Amino acid sequence: MSDQATSAADLSLAADFDTPSQADWEKEVLKVLNRRRPEGKELDIEQAYKRLTSTTVDGLTTKPLYVKSDGADELGFPGVAPFVRGTTVRSGEMGGWHVAQLHEDPDAAETRRLVLQDLERGGTAVYLRVDPDAIKPEDIPTVLADVLLDLAPVYLTSKTQQLEAAKALAAFLADSEKDSAGMTGSFGIDPIGAAALAGTEPDLSVLKEAVELAKPFPNMRPIVVDATVFHNAGAGDVHELAYAIAAGVEYVRALVDAGLSADEAFGAIMFRVSATTNQFATISRLRALRGLWNRVGEVLEVSEAKRGAIQHAVTSERQISRDDAYVNLLRGTMSSFGAAVGGAEIQTVQTFDVAWGLPSEFSRRIARNTQLLLAEESNVGRVNDPAGGAWFVESMTKQLSEAAWGVFQQLDAEGFVKALSDGTVKAQLDELNAERAKALSTRKLPLTGVSMFPNHTEKPVQAKARPEAPELGGLTLVRDSQIFEELRDRAEKARFDGNAPKVLLACLGTRRDFGAREGFTGNLFHVGGIDTPIAEGTTPEDFARQLKEQGTTVAVLCSSAKVYAEQGVAVAEALRAAGAETVLVAGQVKELGEGGEAAVDGNVFDGMNVVELLETTLSKLGA
Repeated sequence: MSDQATSAADLSLAADFDTPSQADWEKEVLKVLNRRRPEGKELDIEQAYKRLTSTTVDGLTTKPLYVKSDGADELGFPGVAPFVRGTTVRSGEMGGWHVAQLHEDPDAAETRRLVLQDLERGGTAVYLRVDPDAIKPEDIPTVLADVLLDLAPVYLTSKTQQLEAAKALAAFLADSEKDSAGMTGSFGIDPIGAAALAGTEPDLSVLKEAVELAKPFPNMRPIVVDATVFHNAGAGDVHELAYAIAAGVEYVRALVDAGLSADEAFGAIMFRVSATTNQFATISRLRALRGLWNRVGEVLEVSEAKRGAIQHAVTSERQISRDDAYVNLLRGTMSSFGAAVGGAEIQTVQTFDVAWGLPSEFSRRIARNTQLLLAEESNVGRVNDPAGGAWFVESMTKQLSEAAWGVFQQLDAEGFVKALSDGTVKAQLDELNAERAKALSTRKLPLTGVSMFPNHTEKPVQAKARPEAPELGGLTLVRDSQIFEELRDRAEKARFDGNAPKVLLACLGTRRDFGAREGFTGNLFHVGGIDTPIAEGTTPEDFARQLKEQGTTVAVLCSSAKVYAEQGVAVAEALRAAGAETVLVAGQVKELGEGGEAAVDGNVFDGMNVVELLETTLSKLGA
């Protein structure tokens, strides 16, 4: 090695390589896409771009390549209007946002202990749910007894008791010896969100009362626009954003009518938003919300300093799965990263076992530490708008802003409250849920551990049972994994009753012939909790015998096209003669050759409607 010092400026790791152009990239793309296409039927670059472009449930377009012209015309700066890049400037010190884990255990003494534990081990704020099945309003003083109220903000949420919770917290804060000017957080008053859940008309008169409660505490925000209500009921990124802005505008109007200035109204409101596993959509949506709220403020002539939208990001409950619950650790990490990069001021990470019941100390610790690792060890909390200027993120932010503004204008024409009451919002959510269900059913939208790579013999997660919640008549949580969990429950009940559902995989030839399709087909039926015993043999009679031994009436042929052509029809006919009511083939029916269509009832393949297949199969097997 030369002892001559080389400066970083002199060292270029790419010095020996030509700088690739867009044309070079396009050439390589065409080479891959046309690799197995017949001569004369190759794709051109326009067709290639079209094939590689995808569309989200909301109609947003994701391109395969982004260039400078896709970016922002003017990037702007964090901490100033239009606030797309953040409402504040992160100082570079530890943190970057408030870590506020959710507490909803009705045992006040236990919750008090867990609140203190969170704050001692890295939490910086308290997030309480007050409802008949959670913390009671009268227990708020007990739950917060050990909290230093001038250091740790308190954020409330409630589905049914918002005003009671706010009054209880206000009274507790008033009795504190701490300086009321140093107390921050939110009383959680959100009448539109509560009405959406209850299926009733929202009572906006509570907004004025909430503002009165907050007067002794100048840094408390009494009102929250909880967009997670709509996200958990099925809203995609565009509609969650549009509903948040629409509800916020309704609140500003009501507050101005009650005698507040537009500046005061803006200062009373914060937003609660979802953070999803689509990290780039989460980043872009949080950025877009700030830009849109700033635009509303401009129209209403709100002072620039008041136009920043404070956001509390909560990892998506809709994306939580019950089965293979530990995958939720990955979902929470991705979602929290998106919220952090997107500039959320407060974050809550749902515990991985939330679908099973109240969280354990272990799951609480992991959820809390997810944020701490991102903020302090990965240093995400030290950086201002790290995605700012990225052409993809800027393009997605712009698309979201434009699409959400269009939906908002339609809703605002008659008023969001009316759109909620007359069923317009519900109809939009139903349409979005139907579109998402198609993508989930075909696994175009895959769920790891649920619709892909399931472990259908896993043991249930042990969790403390939740109290029974009051029955509400409005929007409900629609988890993405629910339909698959219902299939698993059907199979588990049949197994408990002594009728374990089975599908025989008739594997023809050697493992080199059938291995890939056997693995695919086994995983496919495991999604529905169905066992898949494997049958191998050299004659059709071998497979017929094993079908009878397994006591099932459904079988799937698994092998290569070559072996199918040689043995497939004969084996299918033998299975049928042995009592198989349904015989399918993994792959294409035409691979069986002559007589194939008559020998089988259909096929299994990537991209099929998995839910329909599993529902039909379970019914045929008596589950």
